[in-house]
Amino acid sequence: MSIRSIFLDAGGVLVNPNWQRVSEMLSRHGITVAADLLSSAEPYIKHALDRAEYVQATSDQDRFITYLEMIFERAGCAKVPQEALAELNDYQAEFNLWESVDDEVYSALEALREQGYKLVVVSNSNGTLHRSFTRLGLIDKVDFIFDSHEYGVEKPDPSFFHLALKESKSIADETIHVGDFYHIDVMGARSANIQAVLFDACGLYTDYDCPRIASLNELVGLLPTL
Repeated sequence: MSIRSIFLDAGGVLVNPNWQRVSEMLSRHGITVAADLLSSAEPYIKHALDRAEYVQATSDQDRFITYLEMIFERAGCAKVPQEALAELNDYQAEFNLWESVDDEVYSALEALREQGYKLVVVSNSNGTLHRSFTRLGLIDKVDFIFDSHEYGVEKPDPSFFHLALKESKSIADETIHVGDFYHIDVMGARSANIQAVLFDACGLYTDYDCPRIASLNELVGLLPTL
């Protein structure tokens, strides 16, 4: 069957952390670290956390502070005070730190829509996704948004994918899911009988058993082959 629906993770695919904001927050606590250094550290930390046993034992919220602390350590600032972490956590809870959008995201979503695909965001988040996407000008670029916080279930649980299939009126055999974590996105989608594509911008998953893309523009070209 041909692909008709595209499920898209939010963080790491459509939106990324605002590392400039993080850098500025840290500077208020006496820590100087460049935004680009934090950004370059992040893919390696995500890869380190992308382990089946860790994913199964934690929730998205559980992983947030660990993720930040590991990035800070790799960037050379291991001793970040709790007050700084609390400020970042508060911003995440109210606004969502994943608020940077590459220009190609807007154009790629428009291209996919013009080709007739149904675009469905299926993301582990904290209840801020609709507000965040409205603020970032993405709300009208997709057809549905499923924020795990609103449903009490998150990836890789197949029931979250089943829920998104049902409410978006999508068919598993005609759907692909694009996400940036193998054990959350790829394995979760497969458990719901959905084909998966791994968003691997830095080429860290060369030995994994799934199609990989480094940009949404690559997805546009890959779809006819799936």
